[in-house]
Amino acid sequence: MKRITIVLLAACMCSAVQAQKFWLGADISGTTELEARGGQLRNAQGEPRENTALMRELGLNAVRLRVWVNPVEHGGFCNKEDVVRMALRAKDWGMAVMIDFHYSDWWADPGQQNIPAAWKSMSYTQMKQALADHTRDVLSAIREAGVEVRWVQVGNETTHGFLWPVGRAEENMRQYAGLTAAGYQAVKQVYPKAQVIIHLDGGCDPARYDFIFDGLKKYKVPYDMIGLSVYPFWDIKAGLTKTWQESVQKATQNINRMWKKYRKPMMVVETGAEVKNPQEGKQIIAAIIAAAKNDTDGHCGGVFYWAPELEHHYPLGAFEDGRPTAIMEAFTEAAALQTK
Repeated sequence: MKRITIVLLAACMCSAVQAQKFWLGADISGTTELEARGGQLRNAQGEPRENTALMRELGLNAVRLRVWVNPVEHGGFCNKEDVVRMALRAKDWGMAVMIDFHYSDWWADPGQQNIPAAWKSMSYTQMKQALADHTRDVLSAIREAGVEVRWVQVGNETTHGFLWPVGRAEENMRQYAGLTAAGYQAVKQVYPKAQVIIHLDGGCDPARYDFIFDGLKKYKVPYDMIGLSVYPFWDIKAGLTKTWQESVQKATQNINRMWKKYRKPMMVVETGAEVKNPQEGKQIIAAIIAAAKNDTDGHCGGVFYWAPELEHHYPLGAFEDGRPTAIMEAFTEAAALQTK
C-alpha cells in the first residue's frame, strides 16, 4: 500500500512538474556519499528526510547529478551506478533530471579539468571516441532504468575548455569544439529530446562567454542551452563585482545580451550564498530567482542551488546541523508563487 501511495503521489507531482515552465532545482550529487558517511538530514520540524524527498518538500522540481568517469579512488561516488540510483529517486518524486558530465575522475571546474586516468595516453581522435562512448554508456544506463533526462551538460564550467591540455580552449579551441560536438551527438543518440547545455562560471562576466561561444560558433558546434554559474560570493572575491546586487544585475544583463547574440535559452545551473548569513542568503537567492524568471523575457528557464546540504568545509551550503536554513525558503516561496 505504501509503495502504491508513493507512486500515485509521484505521478501527481510529475504532472505538476511538467506544467511548470520555470525550474527550481538543486545539485544533490553528494546524497549517497552523505548517507554512506552516516549523515542524516531533517526538515525544519526535525523530521528525518532523504535528500531528494526533502528537496521536493522544500518546493524544488528538479535535480542535477554529476558524473565522474572512474572515481575509484574517491569511493566510487558519482560513477554510472551511483548516478542511476540517484536519478531513480528523482523519478520517484516526480522531479526533472539534469546530468552533468565532468569528463574527469573527480572534480572539474575552471581551475582543473584533468583527463581521466584511463584516457591519458589517448590521441585527440581516441579521446573523442572515449568521451562519446562514456556519454552514451551512462545515459543508456539511466534510460534503461526508466528515467527521462531533460538536460545534459557536456562538461562542467568549461570556461577554459576541458580535458586539458587536449581540449584547453585557449590553446586548442578546435579540439575543445570537436570534443564538445562528440558529446552532443552522443547525448542525442540516447535522449534525442534532451537539451545539451554548455556551462561556464562567472555569469556576470560577458567576456568569458563570448570567448567560448564565439569559438563554438566558429567551429559550428551544436548545443541547445547556455548554463551559467551565478555566485555573488565568488564574484566579489575575484574582483568581478563589489556587491551581490551588482552580481545579480550583471548576470541578468549578460543573459539578455547573450539571448540577442546567440539565440539560445539559458539556465542558472549553479548558485549559492554564504550559510553563515542565512537571511542575507535568502535575499540573494530570491533576487537571483526573481531576476531569472521576471527580467529575462522568459529566456532563463530556472535556477539550481549547488549542494545545499553540504556543510562544514564549504561556505555556500544552505543547511546547518542537517536542517535547511532560511536560504532554502527562497525556493519554497518561489514554488508557492508558481502554484497560485
